[in-house]
Amino acid sequence: MKYRDLIIGMLLAVLASLLGSFIFIKFVAGLDFVSGFMFYKSHGLLGKIITLGAAVNLALFFVLLKMNKELMARGVVLGMFVLTIITLVI
Repeated sequence: MKYRDLIIGMLLAVLASLLGSFIFIKFVAGLDFVSGFMFYKSHGLLGKIITLGAAVNLALFFVLLKMNKELMARGVVLGMFVLTIITLVI
């Protein structure tokens, strides 16, 4: 039961980061998501886009804490570690 909330928090962190990346590519950069993704990947900037998208996780973390979902909030932090490792590899 405890691990289920932790895994849900990790998945929420990854999805929130993807949502933040989508918002940045679509509305700030003004590109189509797929073409923007390929553009940033070809220029070696994909890790930076993922990092900008991870800013949504901060709001998610505090919302989960406000709802007394501490294990899910812990999963968000763990998801951020996973995203950090992925960003370093890319």
